[in-house]
Amino acid sequence: MAKVKYYYDSENLAYKKIKTKKRTKLGFAILFLVASALFGFLVFVVLINTPYFETPKDRFQAREIENLKLQYSILNKKMDEIDDVTQALENRDNNIYRVYFNRSEIPDSIRKAGFKDLKRYKDLEGFNNSKLVLNTTKRIDRLSKQLAIQSQSLDEILKLAGAKKNLLLAIPAIQPVSNENLKQMASGFGYRTDPFTKVRKMHNGMDFAANTGTPIYATGDGIVARADNSASGYGNHIVIRHGFGYESLYAHLSKYNCRAGQHVRRGDIIAYVGSTGRSEGPHCHYEVHKDGKVVNPLNFYYGNMSAEEYIAISKLANQENQSLD
Repeated sequence: MAKVKYYYDSENLAYKKIKTKKRTKLGFAILFLVASALFGFLVFVVLINTPYFETPKDRFQAREIENLKLQYSILNKKMDEIDDVTQALENRDNNIYRVYFNRSEIPDSIRKAGFKDLKRYKDLEGFNNSKLVLNTTKRIDRLSKQLAIQSQSLDEILKLAGAKKNLLLAIPAIQPVSNENLKQMASGFGYRTDPFTKVRKMHNGMDFAANTGTPIYATGDGIVARADNSASGYGNHIVIRHGFGYESLYAHLSKYNCRAGQHVRRGDIIAYVGSTGRSEGPHCHYEVHKDGKVVNPLNFYYGNMSAEEYIAISKLANQENQSLD
């Protein structure tokens, strides 16, 4: 039962009942309802944003998002590997294939150019993980474009190769010592420490360490120009003239398997590994010359090597260590 309230009427000297107007009652009722609704809304907002009150659907979506991030991370690692192989292929294309056929190289500004259409990725913006999705999509597009450009370049090279079969046979395109007989790729082309003087000087070839007597192969078709030990430091050595301005040299041999004037083909055994001349141990010192100038042999190993093997031997060859001669 509601309490009855009174007030004292001093004129009539009596207590009278306080009567609340209907308008006042209605105002209090409306104010109560508004306050209740506001309080309820605030409680709902707090609960919906509190992780302790996640619904099963929220937890499922959170797991899906984390799994999506993991898949994108794996995809980016795979693209890193594709990047390495693509880069090796592009290097060969610019420095070997296109050089062979007197074609200018394709610059990185073209090979690695993105897409200029800014609206291309607009649908991927505005989400919580937009940056991750956007960067990955751009990488995929860039790689696809690189591969398309490389494919076009190789199509062009293939047409030129059909008319230059003899040139391709002449180019020194394989390793002189096979990987199965190779102890290690001891030293590469460039400045290296001399094993005798310990002075840093230019090393004009690559050293392939192997046991004495390991076969050495002609790296391209040609004529044996010399097979003797008359050049200082090389010991027993062979020079093959391949034509088209190419020559290859094989030094520190233990034994010959060809003679001057003989025609040899790529893959023929021409000699055996030794340590004659100025040498610190059994190995084959190998050089390639083009138009009378020494060049890096690493740029020519395309005949018997995969992209992964090429990357591995590149890393070894570019280490600044001590040569064997």
